[in-house]
Order: sequence, then C-alpha cells, then structure tokens
Amino acid sequence: MRRIPAHHPALAGDLPDLPAQLPQGVDARSREVTTPALHREDRVARHSVLVGPATSQLKETEVDPPGPGEVLIQVIANGLCASELPTWTRGPVEGVPRTLGHEPVGRVLEVGGGVGPIAIGNLVTGRWTASFTELIVVPAEYAVVVPPGLGYEAGIGEPLGCVVEALRRARVDTGDRVAVVGAGFMGLCLLQLLATSPIGELVAIDVRADAKCAALAYGASSARDPEDMDQMTDAFDVVFEVSGTQGGLDLATALTRSGGTLDIVGYHQGTRTVDLQAWNWKALDVVNGHVRDQRQLTDSIRRGLDIAAGGRIDYASLFTHRYPLSDIDQAYADLRAKPDGFVKALIVMNEQ
Repeated sequence: MRRIPAHHPALAGDLPDLPAQLPQGVDARSREVTTPALHREDRVARHSVLVGPATSQLKETEVDPPGPGEVLIQVIANGLCASELPTWTRGPVEGVPRTLGHEPVGRVLEVGGGVGPIAIGNLVTGRWTASFTELIVVPAEYAVVVPPGLGYEAGIGEPLGCVVEALRRARVDTGDRVAVVGAGFMGLCLLQLLATSPIGELVAIDVRADAKCAALAYGASSARDPEDMDQMTDAFDVVFEVSGTQGGLDLATALTRSGGTLDIVGYHQGTRTVDLQAWNWKALDVVNGHVRDQRQLTDSIRRGLDIAAGGRIDYASLFTHRYPLSDIDQAYADLRAKPDGFVKALIVMNEQ
C-alpha cells in the first residue's frame, strides 16, 4: 500500500511525531489554505474490520476526497472504548463485517469547499464512528481543533467531552460530599476534574488495588473497597456511578443521600435492576450522564480540551498501553482482562 508521502505539504516526516501546534503566528481559526489534491493512490487506507467473534482483519479501501463542508483526516491514533468490547467479543451483527472505533485524533490533509476555521495540518479530534482507519472523511462542524501545546494523546477528545458533559449535568455545588463508584479511565478523569473543584470530600470506590492507588494519585481524598462503604450509606450529595455494573449501580443508590444526585456515567450493557423504591423514597435526582447529540458533544469536547490545555487534567498519562492497528485484537483482549496497571489502550494507526 502507498502511504501519504513524507514530502506532502500537510506532513513533515513521521506523522505521530508532528508538533501539536501550528507555526508561531498562524491562527487556525482564520487561516485560509488552498488544498493540494492528493493522488488517487494516496487515498488508499488500511482499516480494521471486525469479521467474527474477537477476530479482526486489516483491509484496504480507497477513500473519497472531501466534499463541501467536509475534511479528510489522516488518523494518528484512537482510544479503545470499553463500550465496544461486547461487540468485539460476539462479532458483528448478522455476520456483516464492520469497522469499530469512535475516539480518534488526526491531522487535516484536505478540506472541502466552505470549510472556514479548519486548516490543513491542524490536529483535530471528535466523535467519528468507524475510526479504526488511516484516513477518514468527516463533517468539518464535528472536527475540533486541538489547542496548541496538547499532543495527540491528550488531544483524543471524545471521552473527555463525555466526562465534561456528565459533570455539567450533575451540578456539583461548593462543599458537596462526592463519591465516584468505579476508578477506571472515565472515573479517573472525573476524579481529576472534581479534585480541582471546591467540594468538601471526594471518595473513590473500586475493587482493584491498582485502581484505588491511581484514584489517590489523581486527587481522591480516600479510596475504598465497596465492602467498606456500609457506614457511609446516604452520606453523599452527589454520586457518580462509573462502573457500568449492577453492583456499582446498587452501591451508588445506597450512597446517595435523600434529595441528592445520582449521575449514571457508566455504560451498561443490557438491562439492569434498580431499587425504584429507594429512588422514590429518597427523592433522588437521577441523571443520565451520557450525551448523544453530536453538536452538544462536540461543544463538550471543545470545552474539555480547553480544560486540559489549562492543566486541570493529566489526560495523556491515562493511556497506559499502546498497540499498532494490526494488534487490535490483543488490545481488546487486554481491555477485557485488565492486567495490573491497565487503564486505557491507545491504538496507533500509522505504525511503520
């Protein structure tokens, strides 16, 4: 396969090592660029295709040039999201092969007509489905320019936007006692942002010893086992359920005080049982921490990246394991097994 040549005007050597910012004095919001046309063979890209249970294959596809209002992105890397683990495990629905991925970051190679604020060479991110690919065409309105100073790891904006939206919906107040049930990737992101807020107490709950250690390192005032929480029933003003498990949901319900807020951030696969009597009796404000509106999520991604650029969250350090696109099945297997120290996997698309 022919790759985008290093001398192409949008690139400079090995793509993942490019600086995250434009040359000094260039404003990505106003710069106008005449797009050089890529040769047809330069639009041939590898993508990972799920073809069976826990089985992926690399295939090549020619990618169309961007149309009006679109941009062509060379994807640098993707975060690996736990929400897609069940799909990978069981295989594609009805056996129809599909490409997963929705946490990308990459460089703009081409812009279509009517695209104003995005320039060739910009590092951009967003929520673009089927993003386990080397090249992808997306609507420019859903491509967020990564702030100068953030590298491509810290520029993976989709999960950060989800965390920002979950926080916005919870309406945490000054002095609140807050609990985070589940100290995985999303939980650790929440803990970092909450730790810089003027709250009264911040408790993390997880069953894994390494997760509790990480929670303390990222700002929790204490980190506990679920079995140690019996004396803290009804003790918290706001509880974030980030475990995605039945046990975590039950514990979060028990910990939330009467009139408090239960924010469900964990992604739950399938049905769950809830103690609706407890929700009613305690008059809980139960919040769905998820966002599906693309414009709203894009705005939250932009706000999250601004927060990261301001130093309130050490986001890149949470990507503890790295894999080339060809090893994506191993990455999913490790996500399922969660070896010691595993927080988040990074899939690097353009390995040499």
